[in-house]
Amino acid sequence: MPKTWYFKGGIHPQENKNTADHESVTMPIPKRVILPLRQHIGAICEPTVEVGDQVFVGQVVADSTATISVPIHASVSGKVVGLENIPNATGKPMPAMVIESDGLQTPDPAIAPITTRDPDELIKAIRDSGLVGLGGAGFPTWFKLKPPPGDKLDLLLINGAECESYITSDYREMIENSPGVIRGIKLVLHILGIDRAIIGVEDNKQIGIDRLIKACNDEPQISVIPLKTRYPQGGEKQLIYALTGRRVPSGGLPSAVGVLVLSINTISFIDEYVTTGMPLVKRRVTVDGDCVRNPKNVWVPVGTPIADVFEFCGGFKEPPDKLIMGGPMMGVTQYSLKNSVLKQTNALLAMTSRFDRTRDEYACLRCGKCADACPMRLQPWRMNADIRIREFERARELHLLDCIECGCCSYVCPSQIHLVQTFRLGKAELQKLRKKEKN
Repeated sequence: MPKTWYFKGGIHPQENKNTADHESVTMPIPKRVILPLRQHIGAICEPTVEVGDQVFVGQVVADSTATISVPIHASVSGKVVGLENIPNATGKPMPAMVIESDGLQTPDPAIAPITTRDPDELIKAIRDSGLVGLGGAGFPTWFKLKPPPGDKLDLLLINGAECESYITSDYREMIENSPGVIRGIKLVLHILGIDRAIIGVEDNKQIGIDRLIKACNDEPQISVIPLKTRYPQGGEKQLIYALTGRRVPSGGLPSAVGVLVLSINTISFIDEYVTTGMPLVKRRVTVDGDCVRNPKNVWVPVGTPIADVFEFCGGFKEPPDKLIMGGPMMGVTQYSLKNSVLKQTNALLAMTSRFDRTRDEYACLRCGKCADACPMRLQPWRMNADIRIREFERARELHLLDCIECGCCSYVCPSQIHLVQTFRLGKAELQKLRKKEKN
């Protein structure tokens, strides 16, 4: 087995992979979907249809001419009944399109398999599919396939760590569709013009590892490597170091060390899209938490109100105190069941207060536990002190912008200081300062 490395820090939260053995199921078509016109890092899309128009599944309903963007497609067939500002997953008002389903799920007649094998044409097709990273922040995948000038890729890494508690969406893809994962890898290797790929999977997912090894048995260019189970093993920089020993420089991209990282579900979707031509209109979502009556892995049309998803899982055993889109460490708290599932939504969690770690803060003890846990080798206690007295530039000099907001520091803090929230505030203030300097 190739050598692996261990990143500094990290934690071992309770795994709670309750749905690991739950085969994915498809929920009924919702009565309506709400599609925010930005579901990716980049520009907001403009509608390409009008209120009153009939639309098909997979039809482009919004797009942008901006460089970093991808189109949005109808996830149900039916009628466009509204264009309005609706709070998005983070609570900010966002233009959104409302489509009322006709229950027929009629596909767009223009949909057809992708037959080209020209790398540039395939990258364009992947943009047309609306694909964004399905395991992270939602960065447009097509853009990652075109590294910056001067960066030469030699390795494709597939992120199968899925290190956050509860989430099993990627794991189920390994088990249910490992051949599709391998086909997707081979296609991306062709696009990039390289001949080596590694799939990194935490060693608590043995069945998934076995399925992937079997699927790539005749593919010597693809390796499957088990990784030590530790959060945040799935962070790009942590994964790259664990599998290659390469360190991404401060402020740099993985391409700076010759690596492209894609998630299991992302790479698998590329194969599905090329085979069928159907854009990204649904995704697998892990639905769990101590309030959920029947935890499941569910195929959900993009734009489905999260209330419908929880209802499909039997509703709540008791009223939740906290709703989270994503994992408990890096997910986003939701304040309304009217919010909708986005392209990058890999989990919906409903929790009682027993799982809520938000409590009163106490004074920093200068114990250094946060620094020991930080996988980026930062000094959270010092950055926290600087930000609270508005010394933002000093926090930047301590590499605040390298913080990946994984939450390890907050998790281990004996004073229960809300460190991640403080760092997000500090980054926002630095961004404001940069804008003032430009003006």
